[in-house]
Order: sequence, then structure tokens, then C-alpha cells
Amino acid sequence: MDYPEKNLTEKIIGAAIEVHKYWGPGLIESVYEKSLVRELELQGVECKQQVDLPLEYKGAQVGDGLRLDLIVEGKVVVELKVVKDFDPVHESQILTYMRITNCKVGLLINFNKPTLRDGVKRYVI
Repeated sequence: MDYPEKNLTEKIIGAAIEVHKYWGPGLIESVYEKSLVRELELQGVECKQQVDLPLEYKGAQVGDGLRLDLIVEGKVVVELKVVKDFDPVHESQILTYMRITNCKVGLLINFNKPTLRDGVKRYVI
């Protein structure tokens, strides 16, 4: 499947694989997140970490907002997990984050897998 952000998502996945090769599975999510941000930084890829998104409903603030793990180059939402397997709620979460940010692409990455490729799901809307 081709889409404009394909090269960028490949860079992100490659960076996540590099982090996973270094650490392996079994650490807490924040270590992988900070390491992935550093790896993307080393590759010259702009990334925002722990991005706050205020929630509004019909013109009124209704919550403290969402906190996204990463938004890469303003185009790709990246949600990191350290879980046995993805749950349906994880897919709902990434799709909602994509809708709210107007990002057409999202990556769900689970670092708790022996092979990281088995822990990556890509979403394109």
C-alpha cells in the first residue's frame, strides 16, 4: 500500500527496531519512548514527545486532554506499548488519536515482543 507518509513510517519502524535490538523486550514503556525519541533525533527526524491535546466538546473544554506518546513530523501518531498482545482498545485509542490530530497515519508499537516486527501495526485512514 502506498501513501505519502510511507517513507517516514519506515524510518520510524527502523528506529524502533534499532531501539529494540539495543534493549530487547522487558523494560518499561518510558525507556523505549525516550530511546526512540533519541534515535529519531540522531536520524534528523522531528518528533514531539508526550503531546498534550485538549479535549473540547461543542466549544467547551471537557477534560485535561489526551497525552500522545509521539507525533513524528506532525504527520504520524506513534503509540508505544509494553504488553503481551494488543487489545482492541489499543486500536481504538490510536484511531481516535489520529482523528483528533488529523494525522492520516498511526503506528502502534509493542516493545514486549522477541521480534519487534511482530509488535508493529500500521494504520492509514
